[in-house]
Amino acid sequence: MTITNNVTRMLVAKKIPFEAHELPAEKLGGVEAAAFLGVDPTQVFKTIVAIPDGAKPVLALVAAPAQLDLKGLGRALGGKKLQLATQAQAEKLTGLQVGGISPLALVAKGFTVVIDEKALGFEKIFISGGQRGLNISLSPKDLQSLTAARLAAISED
Repeated sequence: MTITNNVTRMLVAKKIPFEAHELPAEKLGGVEAAAFLGVDPTQVFKTIVAIPDGAKPVLALVAAPAQLDLKGLGRALGGKKLQLATQAQAEKLTGLQVGGISPLALVAKGFTVVIDEKALGFEKIFISGGQRGLNISLSPKDLQSLTAARLAAISED
């Protein structure tokens, strides 16, 4: 039985092709999720919450084995200085548990989303489905369109 939530209902309503993938309910890192799903870890994108000075938090998506390049993210946002949110801050700011933070679950919340441009190298990528235990695979172009995301070089290997 596939998990249904607000993210999957939105994708169905907007007629966006996707697949839902169930994962164990405990928090898995992106590399662990990739192993569980049997896919290349560079195809699994984690959502990182970054906080610019005096502005609304930003959601940055980078491949599971990569590190977020905060300076690259700052350049993509017009030169802003940012800091990484702690797990507690990320959960408070998004209302979602770490391991389940998804730009698709936050579409109506006004977050700026930046996707690492390496995502375009894949036909589909895997991201959190808005709760622990659910990943969604979809086209990076569809994700960009749904979230009004910017594409930029924001990762370091």
